[in-house]
Amino acid sequence: MSENNALIPADHIEHSILLLRGQRVMLDSDLAEMYGVETKAFNRSVRRNIMRFPKDFIFQLTEQEVENLRCQIGTSSYGGRRYLPYAFTEYGVAMLSSVLKSERAIALNIEIMRTFGKYRSMIASNRDLAKKIGELEKKYDKSITVILAALEKLMAEPEKPKKQPIGFNVK
Repeated sequence: MSENNALIPADHIEHSILLLRGQRVMLDSDLAEMYGVETKAFNRSVRRNIMRFPKDFIFQLTEQEVENLRCQIGTSSYGGRRYLPYAFTEYGVAMLSSVLKSERAIALNIEIMRTFGKYRSMIASNRDLAKKIGELEKKYDKSITVILAALEKLMAEPEKPKKQPIGFNVK
């Protein structure tokens, strides 16, 4: 499916990816909305297949994390939920394709996985860029040291030999 015909705009998917516990994740409510199902039904499908979702695929948010999200996102409540939301890592989202089998779910899953892939590429590119900058800084620092040393030599006044009085030969 081309980006022009996308089920969900790519920027909507990108804005749904959050950084929690040092991982990029998507919340169950955002995923359910994208898949076109109620969050309750979505989570029920996941619970029926919980063996497919180890701890590095899914985790439940703490009350503090939910409160932090409310502050970040600016919502007054998180939909009046009775249970704390679940966060799905990239692996968890990939596993959803084996649980949710509609054509829409499969197509949407492909789009979401591509978005996660873009994030991985950006992170890798940023690491490469940071490494190159570090190398340039090291190289640049050495050059600056050499230049400063040369400038100091040029600026230093050469020692003038003491003038000896004419006619006196000091040994």
